[in-house]
Amino acid sequence: MGAPSSNSKESVTARLLGSGTSGILELLGFHPVDTVAKRLMNNKQKIFANEIPLSTSMGTLNSVIFKDAAQKGTLRKYMSLFPGLGAAAGYKILQRMYKFGGQPFVNDYLNKNHKSTFKSLFGEKHSKTIMHATAGSIIGIGEIVLLPLDALKIKMQVAAKEYGGKSAFDILKEEGFSLYRGASWTAARNAPGSFALFGASAVVKEHVFKLEDYSKATLFHNFVASIAGAVASITISAPLDVIKTRIQAKSASQSVGGWTIVKDMIAKEGVASFFKGLTPKILVVGPKLIFSYTVAQQMIPMFAKYVDKKLALNLLE
Repeated sequence: MGAPSSNSKESVTARLLGSGTSGILELLGFHPVDTVAKRLMNNKQKIFANEIPLSTSMGTLNSVIFKDAAQKGTLRKYMSLFPGLGAAAGYKILQRMYKFGGQPFVNDYLNKNHKSTFKSLFGEKHSKTIMHATAGSIIGIGEIVLLPLDALKIKMQVAAKEYGGKSAFDILKEEGFSLYRGASWTAARNAPGSFALFGASAVVKEHVFKLEDYSKATLFHNFVASIAGAVASITISAPLDVIKTRIQAKSASQSVGGWTIVKDMIAKEGVASFFKGLTPKILVVGPKLIFSYTVAQQMIPMFAKYVDKKLALNLLE
């Protein structure tokens, strides 16, 4: 997803405010959806198959999604989709500020110091979009610093019974550095995923809408570009995302290596298991990503226009 181009640099304040706002709005609207997707990815049972009656499949699906609230009323079921909201808030807002607010800085650095290298390797036509994608990939790898918060969120989403009643600080104390378990798999997922996210969006802006300055994109431009970036990112990173989720969902005492999970999945669930939850993730998590980055792309230039202008006026007074 193309961040604003280096032709129109925004301040740190504008970038952090715009990306932070997108994280807050995303959290409020999409946390239950994220919980459903995580629980489906962590599920090891077959839900739908020719030999399984539909009524049995629906019962299994109900149990996988709602856990202990499967037999409760509608409101209780809905509320069961909000475990770990505190950890989720910390993670999601920081993640969006880091990723959406940070990618433009990496892109600025590449433009300033390595533009000629990209041009010689990829040509004038494609160097700009590849730089945006590369900046996204670099910032995506660095996202592992936020892994403990992500792990806390996932544990509370998929193992609500085990961690019920415990605060985020209690779990941090119990799990310690094991919350960084799966860091290499997370980096392996984020590198191609973020490359596709920022790259596909930049391609749409550059070659479909013919935009020279991405910060001049309209809401429609940003929305369409975000769709391309989100679908590409989710699809490419799906197998590694399933592995990462299963690693993080286990407690420290139950931990197993990523390659052990890979072998077990192939032997017991088949290769298709690496794409578990892909369809619902594209359908329901895709809009979350589309929404949050569309908001970030709109809000960053808006804050740049008003906040940066106000700061400049204050300096002149």
